[in-house]
Amino acid sequence: MVNLHKLEDVRDTLQRPLRDLRISVTDRCNFRCRYCMPREVFGPDYKFLPRQELLSFEEITRLVKLFRGFGVRKVRLTGGEPLLRRGVERLVAMLRGVGDFDLTMTTNGALLADKAEALRQAGLNRVSVSLDALDDETFMAMNDVQVPVSQILEAIEAAERAGLTPIKVNMVVKRNVNEHSLLPMAEHFRGRGIILRFIEFMDVGSTNAWRMEDVVPAKEIVARIDAVHPLEPLRPNYRGEVAHRYRYRDGGGEIGLIASVTQPFCGDCSRARITADGALFTCLFASEGHDLKRLIREGADDDTIAAAIAQCWSTRADRYSEIRTAESSGGPKVEMSYIGG
Repeated sequence: MVNLHKLEDVRDTLQRPLRDLRISVTDRCNFRCRYCMPREVFGPDYKFLPRQELLSFEEITRLVKLFRGFGVRKVRLTGGEPLLRRGVERLVAMLRGVGDFDLTMTTNGALLADKAEALRQAGLNRVSVSLDALDDETFMAMNDVQVPVSQILEAIEAAERAGLTPIKVNMVVKRNVNEHSLLPMAEHFRGRGIILRFIEFMDVGSTNAWRMEDVVPAKEIVARIDAVHPLEPLRPNYRGEVAHRYRYRDGGGEIGLIASVTQPFCGDCSRARITADGALFTCLFASEGHDLKRLIREGADDDTIAAAIAQCWSTRADRYSEIRTAESSGGPKVEMSYIGG
């Protein structure tokens, strides 16, 4: 029996607390990145979630209040592309009304320039923006919708002006596709107060044609940059931080490496994810979730929903990246665009 008065003490089977909540607000995206939503799968005939199946802003806010009771300190809005969700600024304002916690968003940036100020005024703390190269040929080949680099750089500048800082820029690195952009990206964002994070190409979902030989290991990325701009490691900001942090020895700022493939961080993972239609997932690489929306729409009270969350988390044993094999990496997993990054 879970003590609902001591939810912050709930731990999973590996004694990991629940501190970070990521919420997908839509499964739709205006990009067709090869590593996430390849066009041949997510084409014109693909059936996205109908609007009535999405959690309402009120339902999302209710869940955030409950998760805050577990000690969640950071809430990140994701997608799909979260800025495609109509009126998402109103959701931000509603969540900010829940309390004082770190409220962030991950976006591809295509719509951010026009939204940055409104998001900040609504209470968003900061943003992470995806950008996989600095040359249009590579970037547009990866996003597959002909959005140029300049549009994303303008969005980053708009976010800076609005105060959505510190901004993090996420670069997914894929062998023989955009690894030539590692140093140009590092040099572009060095000294600007923007944290560039390099992400190993991951086997999320079943449609992105992941192969181990396409992964550029984090150690190789660090070595390439360190050879030109010497780096030194930094301590984590908090337990469970996903990125291995490094700073430039000359004071030019810091970078991060998210190395889920070659340097798994499952042991300290304190993240839960809620999909746009209200399923709770306890691992990015899971194949099944737990339906919270059904409980909400059947009229369950807060204690009942909190008990369901506690039961789900307390029985969690996920550590996929630590036990990944060639066989398991090809198994069924939920798509990134559905679960959120």
